[in-house]
Amino acid sequence: MLWDTHMHTRYSGDSKAAPEDMIKKAIALGLDGICFTDHFDYDYPDDPELFLLDFPAYWDEIFSLREKYKSRLQIRWGVELGLQPQVTGTNKKITADYPFDFVIGSSHVVHGVDPYYPQYYEGRSEEEAYREYFTSILENLNTDADYDVYGHIDYVVRYGPNQNRFYTYEKFSDILDEILRTIIQKGKGLEINTAGFKYGLGHPNPTEAVLKRYRELGGEIITIGADAHEPAHVAHSFEKVPQILQNAGFTHYCVFRERKPEFLPL
Repeated sequence: MLWDTHMHTRYSGDSKAAPEDMIKKAIALGLDGICFTDHFDYDYPDDPELFLLDFPAYWDEIFSLREKYKSRLQIRWGVELGLQPQVTGTNKKITADYPFDFVIGSSHVVHGVDPYYPQYYEGRSEEEAYREYFTSILENLNTDADYDVYGHIDYVVRYGPNQNRFYTYEKFSDILDEILRTIIQKGKGLEINTAGFKYGLGHPNPTEAVLKRYRELGGEIITIGADAHEPAHVAHSFEKVPQILQNAGFTHYCVFRERKPEFLPL
């Protein structure tokens, strides 16, 4: 079985899930392991307190549960950092202060607006909105942000007016290739995020074509996460993952321990 290495609990501003309930669900599904990656989005617009994280409490609970369930499930501790150029220093202090196993870097805010909200798309075409999102990823990649993999790099298509109806790798291949090459050049990885199936996209984030292109360009570090915010979504659509990754050219996937990738066979 696989590891689910992207999940959120009540320590994230958009979840009410108890960490122990996520663990019990993972055990019931027969997963080999999990990694908690609660949100820390500093300087989040409109509600700056929403995605701040109580790191000491988060640490204490996860490590207590890890000890309690050590004979039944491998449990690792991580964080999903919201990347913006102006918060790079704050994020780096967090990764220096705490012994995470795994750090996801994600773009949730584009020039002061979260694409989750309809106002992000107002006054311009969907294509322009998507391209600005990808441009913001490049801006984040060109800082010295500290993370291990970049999360859901086409997150924006979950919320666009037409979601992914008119979105393809080919349409944005110029900027997506630049993103993928930069990730690889910096020694970082990519995740396959199965929440795209939960959102009705019919594809993961990023899409199969993007995953294949990442592998063609030399990308090797790939992690798997369902982006669950409640127990019911742990390992969502994981039955699809091995074939998707194998079709893209992968033979292994990664889990992180003490910020170092471990390669496991699909």
